[in-house]
Amino acid sequence: MKAIVYHEYGPPEVLKCEEIEKPVPKDDEVLIKVRAASVNPLDWRLMKGEPRMMRLFSGLRRPKLGRPGIDVAGEIEAVGRNVTQFKPGDEVFGGCSGAFAEYACTAASKLAMKPDRVTFEQAASVNVAGLTALQGLRDKGKIQPGYKVLINGAAGGVGTFAVQIAKTFGADVTGVCSTKNIEMVRSIGADEVIDYSQQDFTKSDPNSKQRYDLILECVGNHSFSECRRVLKPDGRYVGVGAPHDVSMAGLLAPIIKDLVLSVFGSQKGVMFIAKSSQEDLTLIGELIATGKLKPVIEKRYSLSDAREAVRYVEVGHARGKVIIQIAVSQSAERPTA
Repeated sequence: MKAIVYHEYGPPEVLKCEEIEKPVPKDDEVLIKVRAASVNPLDWRLMKGEPRMMRLFSGLRRPKLGRPGIDVAGEIEAVGRNVTQFKPGDEVFGGCSGAFAEYACTAASKLAMKPDRVTFEQAASVNVAGLTALQGLRDKGKIQPGYKVLINGAAGGVGTFAVQIAKTFGADVTGVCSTKNIEMVRSIGADEVIDYSQQDFTKSDPNSKQRYDLILECVGNHSFSECRRVLKPDGRYVGVGAPHDVSMAGLLAPIIKDLVLSVFGSQKGVMFIAKSSQEDLTLIGELIATGKLKPVIEKRYSLSDAREAVRYVEVGHARGKVIIQIAVSQSAERPTA
């Protein structure tokens, strides 16, 4: 089967489309015939091995796995002997390791059934961005109807999900984005839009009464301490994004500072990473199926062009999600001995 692999850390040029052996699912896994995958910043960070502390887990000198792709949607080809929730032929979506391939194995617990009204491309966009937006707003942000919510990075993968999910909670949403994305952010439900090239939302007029109950920071360019002046006295700041070039010290320092400020103040700031959840995947799938949420997909690439897809996302200006469409070749479908 064809798969995208990399044997060393580096720029997108290290990504190769190669023929590799079709995987076999373990007892608690399923084998997926991949129909679509989506690109996340984590893909290029792992590819580059940056920040270098990540290499303690991904491989010190060379990548242990070297298989990008953590968002997947497709059809189940085979199931492990302990899997009872799914069967061959089921259409599923969720989390995976090595999704940029014609076939991939993943734990059944990381998947949910794809609703009929949801396309494979839409479903492939959900795992990281959708779960991050939902859990960031609901679990960490404690969002409530009528909340004034600001989403920094509203045009990105997480941001486009967050704007729409916040509206389903009955919030008043302000999105922060670039000039070219203002109309798009409005079109997905933002009540107000701030053009960051014209205004820094953390430096509003001191006499302004505009304060937010919740700020979802998807870019990583405004810290909790910077945002406190535009938060309500009991407001919450949830950081889910990291700057493009950041060291491990650069990641840990604001986390420690946020913790200190949260302990000694009524405003709360937290950084978090979404966790896998079948229940939440199902919820987001239902929102898409009923038309309450529409994934924003900017670009589509073939598997052979995955290198260019990762390169585009690495630049940092992708609008919504970037999808890799995967058509399984006849040779890959032949049963292995």
